[in-house]
Amino acid sequence: MRILLLGVATVALSGCSFLGLGGQKHSSYKHVSKNSYASHHVNNGCNSNQCLSKWNLEGGIGPSFAVGGNVVTGSSTNDIPGTEINNLSWNDMYDRGVRAELGGSYALNPNRKVTATAFLENADSSGSQDWGQLAPGQNLTGALSDYKSYGAELGLRQYFTPQRNVPLIKTFRPYVEGRLGATNIDDISIQGASINGGAPLADLAFYDGGWVGSAAGLVGVETPLTRYSTIGLETGVRYTQGLDSSRSTLPAQIAGSNNTGGRTTIPVMLRGRYRF
Repeated sequence: MRILLLGVATVALSGCSFLGLGGQKHSSYKHVSKNSYASHHVNNGCNSNQCLSKWNLEGGIGPSFAVGGNVVTGSSTNDIPGTEINNLSWNDMYDRGVRAELGGSYALNPNRKVTATAFLENADSSGSQDWGQLAPGQNLTGALSDYKSYGAELGLRQYFTPQRNVPLIKTFRPYVEGRLGATNIDDISIQGASINGGAPLADLAFYDGGWVGSAAGLVGVETPLTRYSTIGLETGVRYTQGLDSSRSTLPAQIAGSNNTGGRTTIPVMLRGRYRF
């Protein structure tokens, strides 16, 4: 999955010139030629009716669904007789996440924008889960601390030709975007671990927080909201590299269960864009 997503992002970031439209400072678009659109509002000292609004402020918010990757990998633990630790996915251990973004974009031409985005993404722990058997008759349960992250991404967005005569809206513009970025994730610890429902144990360090890479392939649509703004919906697939295993000593039965390959999510973002 990591190789696929890096490929998607690289292809999109390389710039495929056959895709449609960039952003202009207007609420509706006048067709001038096959690949260019004129603005109905001329400013910034431009004497042509084909001025391009280059700078844009953008933001978005929405849920982020974990769909791939284990955060507890029982199959990587030591081969100890009587020990059977489960594989637990990010979706098992965490509730649906929430992602918020704020950034900007710069139009290279009417067909293409470079994007820069800062983000926050958090997911609450889903509570105590069954980790499996430490030894015959000794069942381990426990939770992981909340997932908290922030970071930044750079991308390239390219638009298809606007679609007109759409029910309820005058026009909408599909686009694709590839992004590469860096994510800082907080330390993750085991909390409330218990054997057979007994008294909870002290928290155990599980993953060391830090910076990891990410890649995303996104698709979306935009429609004019006001003269200078648009609103849109975006989804896709994002891969975030795995964290390093904690350097703290874990019990022998679960040592190695913190060797994860990464986290795959599907974001669903309500987005807004303002053209300067």
